[in-house]
Amino acid sequence: MVRKRKNPSNSLQTQRLVTATAERMRELVLAQPPDAMLGSLTEVAKLLDVGTVTVQQAARVLEHEGLLAVRRGPGGGYFGKRPDALALERALATYLRARHADNYEALEMMTLLDCELMPAAAKCGDAQRLNELRELKSRVDLCASGEERISFEDDLHAVLFKMVNRPLIELLAQVSMRFYRSGPIPQIFDGVDGIRAWRLWRHQIIEAILANDPARARFEAERHRRLLTQRVAAQAL
Repeated sequence: MVRKRKNPSNSLQTQRLVTATAERMRELVLAQPPDAMLGSLTEVAKLLDVGTVTVQQAARVLEHEGLLAVRRGPGGGYFGKRPDALALERALATYLRARHADNYEALEMMTLLDCELMPAAAKCGDAQRLNELRELKSRVDLCASGEERISFEDDLHAVLFKMVNRPLIELLAQVSMRFYRSGPIPQIFDGVDGIRAWRLWRHQIIEAILANDPARARFEAERHRRLLTQRVAAQAL
Protein backbone atom coordinates (compact mmCIF):
# COMPACT_ATOMS: atom_id res chain seq x y z
CA MET A 1 0.00 0.00 0.00
CA VAL A 2 1.41 3.35 -1.04
CA ARG A 3 0.76 6.19 1.38
CA LYS A 4 -0.06 9.57 -0.06
CA ARG A 5 2.34 12.31 0.89
CA LYS A 6 0.91 15.36 2.58
CA ASN A 7 0.90 18.46 0.46
CA PRO A 8 2.92 21.15 2.32
CA SER A 9 0.94 23.90 0.62
CA ASN A 10 -2.35 22.46 1.97
CA SER A 11 -0.90 22.31 5.48
CA LEU A 12 0.23 25.93 5.22
CA GLN A 13 -3.20 27.02 3.98
CA THR A 14 -4.86 25.21 6.88
CA GLN A 15 -2.56 26.92 9.38
CA ARG A 16 -3.26 30.31 7.85
CA LEU A 17 -7.00 29.67 8.03
CA VAL A 18 -6.76 28.66 11.70
CA THR A 19 -4.66 31.75 12.47
CA ALA A 20 -7.12 34.04 10.69
CA THR A 21 -10.06 32.38 12.45
CA ALA A 22 -8.37 32.74 15.84
CA GLU A 23 -7.87 36.46 15.17
CA ARG A 24 -11.53 36.91 14.24
CA MET A 25 -12.62 35.02 17.35
CA ARG A 26 -10.25 37.16 19.41
CA GLU A 27 -11.95 40.29 18.06
CA LEU A 28 -15.38 38.85 18.93
CA VAL A 29 -14.29 38.10 22.50
CA LEU A 30 -12.72 41.50 23.11
CA ALA A 31 -15.75 43.31 21.66
CA GLN A 32 -17.99 41.85 24.37
CA PRO A 33 -17.97 41.84 28.19
CA PRO A 34 -16.15 38.96 29.92
CA ASP A 35 -18.16 35.72 30.17
CA ALA A 36 -20.34 36.68 27.18
CA MET A 37 -21.31 33.71 25.05
CA LEU A 38 -20.06 33.67 21.46
CA GLY A 39 -22.28 30.72 20.56
CA SER A 40 -22.13 26.98 20.14
CA LEU A 41 -19.51 25.28 17.96
CA THR A 42 -21.84 25.16 14.95
CA GLU A 43 -23.07 28.72 15.54
CA VAL A 44 -19.55 30.13 15.67
CA ALA A 45 -18.55 28.13 12.60
CA LYS A 46 -21.53 29.52 10.70
CA LEU A 47 -20.84 33.05 11.93
CA LEU A 48 -17.23 32.91 10.75
CA ASP A 49 -18.04 30.87 7.63
CA VAL A 50 -15.50 28.14 8.40
CA GLY A 51 -15.64 24.48 9.31
CA THR A 52 -16.17 23.22 12.86
CA VAL A 53 -12.71 21.64 12.93
CA THR A 54 -11.15 25.01 12.12
CA VAL A 55 -13.13 26.64 14.95
CA GLN A 56 -12.00 23.95 17.38
CA GLN A 57 -8.37 24.49 16.45
CA ALA A 58 -8.69 28.26 16.73
CA ALA A 59 -10.50 27.88 20.06
CA ARG A 60 -7.54 25.98 21.51
CA VAL A 61 -5.32 28.95 20.68
CA LEU A 62 -7.62 31.34 22.53
CA GLU A 63 -7.99 28.97 25.47
CA HIS A 64 -4.20 28.95 25.82
CA GLU A 65 -4.25 32.77 25.79
CA GLY A 66 -6.86 32.83 28.54
CA LEU A 67 -9.43 34.47 26.27
CA LEU A 68 -11.90 31.62 25.85
CA ALA A 69 -13.69 29.02 27.95
CA VAL A 70 -15.46 25.98 26.50
CA ARG A 71 -18.49 24.79 28.43
CA ARG A 72 -20.10 21.52 27.50
CA GLY A 73 -23.60 20.22 28.03
CA PRO A 74 -26.93 22.06 27.94
CA GLY A 75 -26.39 25.80 27.64
CA GLY A 76 -22.77 25.22 26.77
CA GLY A 77 -20.66 26.74 24.06
CA TYR A 78 -17.82 29.23 23.71
CA PHE A 79 -17.55 31.99 26.30
CA GLY A 80 -15.19 34.95 26.28
CA LYS A 81 -12.75 35.50 29.14
CA ARG A 82 -9.98 37.88 30.10
CA PRO A 83 -6.43 36.69 30.85
CA ASP A 84 -5.51 36.35 34.53
CA ALA A 85 -2.89 39.07 35.09
CA LEU A 86 -1.43 37.33 38.15
CA ALA A 87 -1.08 34.04 36.30
CA LEU A 88 0.62 35.85 33.43
CA GLU A 89 3.02 37.58 35.83
CA ARG A 90 3.90 34.26 37.47
CA ALA A 91 4.41 32.59 34.09
CA LEU A 92 6.73 35.34 32.84
CA ALA A 93 8.69 35.41 36.09
CA THR A 94 9.09 31.63 35.91
CA TYR A 95 10.27 31.95 32.30
CA LEU A 96 12.94 34.45 33.36
CA ARG A 97 14.04 32.15 36.17
CA ALA A 98 14.27 29.22 33.74
CA ARG A 99 16.45 31.32 31.44
CA HIS A 100 18.75 32.15 34.39
CA ALA A 101 18.09 35.87 34.11
CA ASP A 102 19.92 38.12 36.56
CA ASN A 103 17.99 39.54 39.53
CA TYR A 104 19.62 42.90 38.99
CA GLU A 105 18.49 42.94 35.36
CA ALA A 106 14.94 42.89 36.74
CA LEU A 107 15.85 45.67 39.14
CA GLU A 108 17.21 47.77 36.28
CA MET A 109 13.99 47.19 34.36
CA MET A 110 11.94 48.31 37.36
CA THR A 111 13.84 51.58 37.63
CA LEU A 112 13.61 52.19 33.88
CA LEU A 113 9.86 51.73 34.01
CA ASP A 114 9.65 54.09 37.01
CA CYS A 115 11.29 56.77 34.86
CA GLU A 116 8.17 56.64 32.64
CA LEU A 117 5.55 55.75 35.24
CA MET A 118 6.29 58.50 37.73
CA PRO A 119 6.29 61.48 35.31
CA ALA A 120 3.02 60.15 33.90
CA ALA A 121 1.56 59.94 37.44
CA ALA A 122 2.56 63.58 37.99
CA LYS A 123 0.01 64.54 35.32
CA CYS A 124 -2.86 62.94 37.24
CA GLY A 125 -5.32 65.26 38.94
CA ASP A 126 -7.47 62.60 40.63
CA ALA A 127 -8.06 63.95 44.17
CA GLN A 128 -8.59 60.48 45.66
CA ARG A 129 -5.31 59.13 44.31
CA LEU A 130 -3.42 62.23 45.38
CA ASN A 131 -4.80 61.82 48.90
CA GLU A 132 -3.65 58.20 48.89
CA LEU A 133 -0.17 59.44 47.96
CA ARG A 134 -0.22 61.94 50.83
CA GLU A 135 -1.11 59.13 53.23
CA LEU A 136 1.76 57.05 51.85
CA LYS A 137 4.14 59.97 52.28
CA SER A 138 3.32 60.06 55.98
CA ARG A 139 4.48 56.42 56.25
CA VAL A 140 7.91 56.92 54.68
CA ASP A 141 9.78 57.80 57.87
CA LEU A 142 8.15 54.87 59.70
CA CYS A 143 9.62 52.29 57.32
CA ALA A 144 12.80 50.86 58.80
CA SER A 145 12.99 47.14 58.00
CA GLY A 146 13.36 45.67 54.55
CA GLU A 147 9.91 44.09 54.83
CA GLU A 148 8.32 47.46 55.65
CA ARG A 149 10.00 49.12 52.69
CA ILE A 150 8.93 46.32 50.34
CA SER A 151 5.34 46.68 51.56
CA PHE A 152 5.57 50.44 51.02
CA GLU A 153 6.91 49.99 47.48
CA ASP A 154 4.01 47.67 46.67
CA ASP A 155 1.47 50.15 48.02
CA LEU A 156 3.13 53.06 46.20
CA HIS A 157 3.13 51.29 42.85
CA ALA A 158 -0.47 50.15 43.36
CA VAL A 159 -1.49 53.82 43.62
CA LEU A 160 0.70 54.83 40.67
CA PHE A 161 -0.85 52.13 38.47
CA LYS A 162 -4.29 53.54 39.32
CA MET A 163 -3.13 57.04 38.39
CA VAL A 164 -1.72 55.98 35.04
CA ASN A 165 -3.49 53.83 32.45
CA ARG A 166 -0.38 52.15 31.06
CA PRO A 167 -1.17 48.40 31.15
CA LEU A 168 2.06 47.30 29.46
CA ILE A 169 4.22 49.26 31.90
CA GLU A 170 2.18 47.85 34.78
CA LEU A 171 2.59 44.27 33.55
CA LEU A 172 6.34 44.61 32.98
CA ALA A 173 6.81 46.31 36.34
CA GLN A 174 4.86 43.62 38.19
CA VAL A 175 6.79 40.86 36.44
CA SER A 176 10.11 42.56 37.21
CA MET A 177 9.22 43.01 40.88
CA ARG A 178 8.00 39.42 41.21
CA PHE A 179 11.13 38.04 39.57
CA TYR A 180 13.49 40.30 41.53
CA ARG A 181 12.02 39.09 44.81
CA SER A 182 11.89 35.43 43.81
CA GLY A 183 15.50 34.78 44.80
CA PRO A 184 17.78 35.64 47.71
CA ILE A 185 19.07 39.18 47.21
CA PRO A 186 21.05 41.52 49.48
CA GLN A 187 19.52 44.78 50.66
CA ILE A 188 20.63 47.70 48.51
CA PHE A 189 19.56 50.47 50.85
CA ASP A 190 20.82 48.93 54.08
CA GLY A 191 22.29 50.50 57.19
CA VAL A 192 21.56 53.96 58.55
CA ASP A 193 22.83 55.78 55.45
CA GLY A 194 20.95 53.49 53.11
CA ILE A 195 17.63 53.89 54.91
CA ARG A 196 18.13 57.67 55.04
CA ALA A 197 18.80 57.74 51.27
CA TRP A 198 15.73 55.61 50.56
CA ARG A 199 13.47 57.81 52.71
CA LEU A 200 14.80 61.01 51.13
CA TRP A 201 14.18 59.77 47.61
CA ARG A 202 10.65 58.59 48.41
CA HIS A 203 9.81 61.97 49.89
CA GLN A 204 11.22 63.73 46.85
CA ILE A 205 9.43 61.66 44.23
CA ILE A 206 6.07 61.76 46.00
CA GLU A 207 6.37 65.54 46.45
CA ALA A 208 7.07 65.92 42.72
CA ILE A 209 4.00 63.87 41.82
CA LEU A 210 1.79 65.74 44.31
CA ALA A 211 3.02 69.03 42.81
CA ASN A 212 1.91 67.79 39.35
CA ASP A 213 5.45 68.39 38.09
CA PRO A 214 6.31 65.71 35.47
CA ALA A 215 9.76 67.17 34.71
CA ARG A 216 10.73 67.09 38.37
CA ALA A 217 9.29 63.58 38.78
CA ARG A 218 11.38 62.36 35.84
CA PHE A 219 14.48 64.05 37.26
CA GLU A 220 13.98 62.36 40.65
CA ALA A 221 13.26 58.97 39.09
CA GLU A 222 16.37 59.14 36.90
CA ARG A 223 18.49 60.34 39.81
CA HIS A 224 17.33 57.42 41.92
CA ARG A 225 18.11 55.05 39.06
CA ARG A 226 21.68 56.34 38.91
CA LEU A 227 22.04 56.08 42.70
CA LEU A 228 20.70 52.55 42.73
CA THR A 229 22.99 51.50 39.87
CA GLN A 230 25.98 52.90 41.75
CA ARG A 231 25.04 50.96 44.89
CA VAL A 232 24.59 47.72 42.94
CA ALA A 233 27.99 48.21 41.26
CA ALA A 234 29.61 48.85 44.65
CA GLN A 235 28.13 45.64 46.06
CA ALA A 236 29.52 43.67 43.12
CA LEU A 237 33.11 44.73 43.94
